[in-house]
Amino acid sequence: MDRGRESGLGDQRFSSPPVASPPARLVFLLQDLAFGGTQRQALELARRLNPARFQVEIWTLAAGNDFAPLARRYGLPVIPLGAGQQVGPAALARLGRRLLHHPPDVFLPLTVIPNIWGRLLGRLARVPLIVGNCRGGGAPRRQHERCFWPLAHHILCNSQVLKTVLTESYGVPAARLTTIANGVDTEYFQPAAAPATGPPRLLYIGRLVPDKDPDTLLKAFQLTLQAHPDAELWLVGEGPRQAALKELAARLSISPRLRFIPPTADLLPLLQSATLLVLSSRTEALPNVILEAMAAGLPVVATRVGGVPELVEPGVTGWLVPPGDAPALAAALGQVLSDAEARGAMGRTARQRAVDDFSLEAMARQYETMLDRLLGQARR
Repeated sequence: MDRGRESGLGDQRFSSPPVASPPARLVFLLQDLAFGGTQRQALELARRLNPARFQVEIWTLAAGNDFAPLARRYGLPVIPLGAGQQVGPAALARLGRRLLHHPPDVFLPLTVIPNIWGRLLGRLARVPLIVGNCRGGGAPRRQHERCFWPLAHHILCNSQVLKTVLTESYGVPAARLTTIANGVDTEYFQPAAAPATGPPRLLYIGRLVPDKDPDTLLKAFQLTLQAHPDAELWLVGEGPRQAALKELAARLSISPRLRFIPPTADLLPLLQSATLLVLSSRTEALPNVILEAMAAGLPVVATRVGGVPELVEPGVTGWLVPPGDAPALAAALGQVLSDAEARGAMGRTARQRAVDDFSLEAMARQYETMLDRLLGQARR
């Protein structure tokens, strides 16, 4: 008698235990580790991916190491491929050689330059799985997706509106696209223990670049001061518009009520000191800073562009206005500043929505599901 079969074990009692497959090497390619929402998001995601399934590395193409201490704290290896302020030929040559001699299982470029050169060099090096990213409102045009989308095996978007743009305007097949919303650390980004004291503070966090349209924000702030003369506007960020904005502020006679604050790795103290967050962008995808402000219990006044309406519900968590419309932006700011009770309710609702729908843990699990599926397809 076959005692194995009699016991119900069959041949399994003589077989070796299954061997666990090694974790897949996953490389995030970033232009740099300078202060920015995408850089922070990449590090927070990399930290939360299951190390038994993914061995993560961060590769960078240019100088800018503001977030390098955070990467070290999270135990993430950072491989610098370039030291210049811009991405140059030497950095791209190093990228090509590294992809050829140390190809990852999954290659995930982030932002414009990495998504162009990373896809191109990754294909030449025959990387088995390239997952492109399309995150900013102007990313499809800047990344030349009409030409470059076929070089990615799959493309990840962070908003439904970007997915629609890519399918309807750039011809990307829906099967080659996945949408995963940005996540926010709701345990860290918390409302202040007590309401902020002092004058009302309007907080802007972002690059000082034309796409963010801080010029319209300054014009709206001048109008806001007519009804709220004690209000302050804090601009947190740097960029090519900074000098021109200071000149505009002087012409508008708002300089005494305006502060320019350098970018920082720790935004929580600024958020907890603010009355509201304001963004005047002409193009966006799904801004991390809105999620961080919501988690910190702030109402948000922003322009109705890109994926912003997927986050801000008018009259519930803030207000939305058309881009480039200073009077409309001023009216929305005035409405929030004039009603403390409604402002508090908006902040509480914003916080709850961030907790319920946009946690970093939920985002990481969605990434793992997507990557497991794509790896399975690539290995067939």
